[in-house]
Amino acid sequence: MVCVDPKDIPVLSIIDPEMMASMPPGLTAATGMDALTHAIEGYITKGAWVLTDMFELKGIELVAKHLATAVFEPNNLEAREGMGIAQYIAGMGFSNVGLGILHSMAHCLGAVYDTPHGVANALLLPYVMEYNATATGTKYREIARNMGVANVDCMSMEEYRQAAVAAVIALSQKIGIPQKLREIGVKEEDLPQLAQMAYCDVCTPGNPRVTSVADILKIYQQAY
Repeated sequence: MVCVDPKDIPVLSIIDPEMMASMPPGLTAATGMDALTHAIEGYITKGAWVLTDMFELKGIELVAKHLATAVFEPNNLEAREGMGIAQYIAGMGFSNVGLGILHSMAHCLGAVYDTPHGVANALLLPYVMEYNATATGTKYREIARNMGVANVDCMSMEEYRQAAVAAVIALSQKIGIPQKLREIGVKEEDLPQLAQMAYCDVCTPGNPRVTSVADILKIYQQAY
């Protein structure tokens, strides 16, 4: 479960790109995709509004621009600083509007399998994006645009929704994120229990599409 308390909130947080330079590539990839997940899910959640949209869209843009470089060139301080800013402003956004079932599902993987949170988020992101697409209006067009997809204004709604998901998958694969739950040791027989747990998670009510245990189970199965 998620535990939140005012006493857990730091008075000051220092984000120093030089200190991030020693992060291993796998950790850089997972935490970077975690930031992208925060930005995308915060952008489409029920509570999103114009101010948080500005934070989340800029966060998406910065991750798309800098994450792969940070993974493959760990001492590139421009990329490290870009990612530091990206995760910070994405956090500013979602901390004010909440998240959705992607985080609900990722929390369960962490609880049951000790899956690193960034890996869980990154793996599930495309599947949940596909599920939520019909409840997001034109927002996937802006996700695709900020992910670097060209000519989005010439695309149909279906096309730019697919393009947004494809851009996320391409980045994830490029930096070595696992693509299926079975790759990280998840057991198929546990999926119904995980779906029930995720449905009861604190993040679920913020999802843009009304969901159910059966819907969440289907997403887990698609990701398996």
